[in-house]
Amino acid sequence: MHLGELVARNARTVPDKLGIIYEDRRYTWKEVNDQVNTIANALIDRGVQKGDKVALWMFNSDLFLLAFYGVVKAGGVAVPVNFRLAPREAEYIFDNCDAVALVFDDVFAPAIREMQPRLKAAQHYFSAGEDEFEGVASLTKTIDAGNVGDPGVMVDEYDLSEIIYTSGTTGKPKGAVFVHHNQMVLTTTVASLVSMRPSDIILHAAPMFHSAELNLYVNPGTYLGCTHVVVKDFLPDRVLALIEKERVTQFFGAPIMYSFMMMVPDFDRYDLSSMRYFGYGAAPMAAESVRQMIQKFGTGQFFCLCGLTEGGPGGIALFPEDQIRKAGAGGKYIVNMETRLADPEGNTITAPGVVGELLIKGETTMKEYYKNPEATRATIRDGWVWSGDLGVMDEEGYITLVDRSKDMIITGGENVYSKEVEDAIYEHPAIADAVIIGKPHPEWGETVMAVAVLKEGQALDVESLREFLKPKIADYKIPRLLEITTELPRNVSGKVLKFRLREQFAGGEAH
Repeated sequence: MHLGELVARNARTVPDKLGIIYEDRRYTWKEVNDQVNTIANALIDRGVQKGDKVALWMFNSDLFLLAFYGVVKAGGVAVPVNFRLAPREAEYIFDNCDAVALVFDDVFAPAIREMQPRLKAAQHYFSAGEDEFEGVASLTKTIDAGNVGDPGVMVDEYDLSEIIYTSGTTGKPKGAVFVHHNQMVLTTTVASLVSMRPSDIILHAAPMFHSAELNLYVNPGTYLGCTHVVVKDFLPDRVLALIEKERVTQFFGAPIMYSFMMMVPDFDRYDLSSMRYFGYGAAPMAAESVRQMIQKFGTGQFFCLCGLTEGGPGGIALFPEDQIRKAGAGGKYIVNMETRLADPEGNTITAPGVVGELLIKGETTMKEYYKNPEATRATIRDGWVWSGDLGVMDEEGYITLVDRSKDMIITGGENVYSKEVEDAIYEHPAIADAVIIGKPHPEWGETVMAVAVLKEGQALDVESLREFLKPKIADYKIPRLLEITTELPRNVSGKVLKFRLREQFAGGEAH
């Protein structure tokens, strides 16, 4: 079984069932399969061979899904690319992955034109929009006039399927390489984990180029023959309205997406009763935010899916019954995966409260970083993927991530882990969003600094914040500096780009 065959099987078993809903377009699974076949056949006709890389620089849409499954059904390797990247950043990925074909939305046409002479491997270009460009094939016309027959490419489950580039908080993104077997194991894992059913209607508002949405919700949904409701742009009120209109049953979002939805003024007027489960992940969520979210949505049916791209994504999970009791934790063991905390030498940490790096092992993990053996050797050791995430385990085995290894603050010889401080800060009634960074200090090495976004109409100074935190955390962990800002810089996964804040506040005084 492979990703493209999932679509073909749905066409055979549930041909008349709705497979994709996007704006005013609705496709049955038979129609999905026909259009996927036309794309696969068009790629093959233009010389795309098994194992060739095809980059998708596209927003969420029906065409993204059709193109993705068309690529893998043709035996190609799909390379979804972040639509928020600057042209130079996207060009790096196109070149690094050796993409022989590019599928892109119209808005990116000028950038594609400009970089085209420099792309070494790219030979074929498809526009996924309504505009036409000289020398560029129209994806919609290709679908309309294409061959709906099965392409007949023999794809093995150990053939390459995807290269997912890390969103990256530092340095150049790295391409995590996966085979179809990784996704097949992950689909069954996630389907059982979040109790996914063939009758589920899944709303995709998080970017589908991102591993979490694509591999945790799109592919498992296709595996079960669910209905995919696709949203191009995340607009909080639009998402709530679609849940009500389409009777959505499953949804995944980054913590920041839930924060925006909770701020919708008339939140309570939307009927969300169809929802069976909400998923969140891709970035840490403070314990107080979890509690507020459960209260606002009026349900505890939340899953925390805590992992990393290189794991499939995979890692640990926190189930609905533990959301209040273990609020803020990442969770514990997931079926089909092994996880442990380890010290820098790789020794397993079993004592509660001792900080270690989260390691993951299993059939969902990446094969390698594409064309980067040095980074591969540094990340995969003895079959274990070293995540770079630091965590602590409690007496029941639940793991809470406390920081990235590169983000840990050392002040006066003491280690300060961001999440513990951030969780305490989030309890302050004036705080809407906040992170902790280390600011260089000539005597202490680093001093703890809070960068915060305040709720509307609120004010806060560092003295008041320190007084609030004194009963909650040790004195050396309490921020000495406070910077108030309008928003925090985040990558598309919702993770705060702390390196940018460290660069911004490396010198000068904070308020």
